[in-house]
Amino acid sequence: MKIHPLITKTADLAALCDRLAKSDFVCVDTEFMRENTYYPLLCLIQIGNEEEAAAIDPLADGLDLKPLLDLMCENEGVLKVFHAGGQDVEIIYNLTGKTPQPIFDTQVAMMAISQSEQIGYANLVESWLGKTIDKGARFTDWSRRPLTERQIEYAIGDVTYLAKIFPRILKKLIKTGRGAWLDAEMEKLADPANYANEAEEAWHRLRAPGRNPAVLGRMKALAAWRESEAQAKDIPRGRIIRDETLADIASHPPKTQADLAKVRGLSQAWKDNDIGKRLMRVLANAQPLSEDEMPDKPKRGAPLGKEGALVADLLKLLLKIRSREIDVAARLLARSEELENLAAGMRKLPLLEGWRYEVFGRDALELVEGKLAFAVERGRLKMTHIDDVANGSASVHAVAGQEDDPVEDWADEAGEEDYQPEVEVDTETEADAAE
Repeated sequence: MKIHPLITKTADLAALCDRLAKSDFVCVDTEFMRENTYYPLLCLIQIGNEEEAAAIDPLADGLDLKPLLDLMCENEGVLKVFHAGGQDVEIIYNLTGKTPQPIFDTQVAMMAISQSEQIGYANLVESWLGKTIDKGARFTDWSRRPLTERQIEYAIGDVTYLAKIFPRILKKLIKTGRGAWLDAEMEKLADPANYANEAEEAWHRLRAPGRNPAVLGRMKALAAWRESEAQAKDIPRGRIIRDETLADIASHPPKTQADLAKVRGLSQAWKDNDIGKRLMRVLANAQPLSEDEMPDKPKRGAPLGKEGALVADLLKLLLKIRSREIDVAARLLARSEELENLAAGMRKLPLLEGWRYEVFGRDALELVEGKLAFAVERGRLKMTHIDDVANGSASVHAVAGQEDDPVEDWADEAGEEDYQPEVEVDTETEADAAE
């Protein structure tokens, strides 16, 4: 694979993108900083296919990213491959108002072919290629210039290895017939609505302090105001007001601006500065939350009385058994709250639709309805039909089959290998520093 020097000129970027536009897929990764900003500061972009790869410096003077952004969002003939790509997609959305199309996330795909819930990139590389990634540059300050050769080499490795792994994952998906399972997951990842930080919706991220419409109305207004302030100043929202302080003000609103000096978590200066005036104006104009916006009442205790929690626990045990039997991440089949809702009598659930119903939902429903039971066979937990047990001919319930996938011609050439991936949660979170 050819590794290009760091790209800092628009002409070089355009030439690279022209070549990559002829590929079946490109692997993409970004390096960014977001500790001190509302919007992630894009510091480096890595992109490549099976033949070439390069790192692009978005902070270089005069560099126009349009050729790259057009490749990402306008060229639907090239599949864009990420690993745990949510924040990478967010950055592209912030620059364009669009998301890459079409998209493929190898972390999500691993859920369909193994029991890995959130496998990290380093473990992915070790599992598929037997290589150990040097993590020394992982926590570097990517905004500082110049970048070292070691930093660039580390960053490009995020796409060069992925370009080798992706065809193998695709081959495995085709072999297992589970590629169609991922369609909805990839659509969610590419949905622009996931990345639009609308100020009026910001209150949904907060824990509601009860169900008082007046309190919730103030919380909604304050959250929208904080979001707008943070966006305008490009600083983390927590540096305007922390969540707990916002909730406290919504529950116990100060009567005058001078009272802001008594609010824990606010600077004394708020009692007579402009931002304090704006906060008081927001409180004065806040309206009680309307009935149709009120959050659902929280569930208290077991939804089916004393036995409800036990039913949900049995469903979770069934989920573990089934995910182990077919070697798939339990999270891809169903979430804990879905199982609790099923135990409570709800039937309009994702696990009772489509392939999830065939693979897991039918058994879950039959377990709740008393048609299935647990049994031990050769030291392993299995499921048996109650009718079979009553007739003395208990048999292990078979795992449902899966749908076939359309096969890309080029994917047939990809190799595959056995692997035993380890699970690693690999996330990057916003640091809300204290004021």
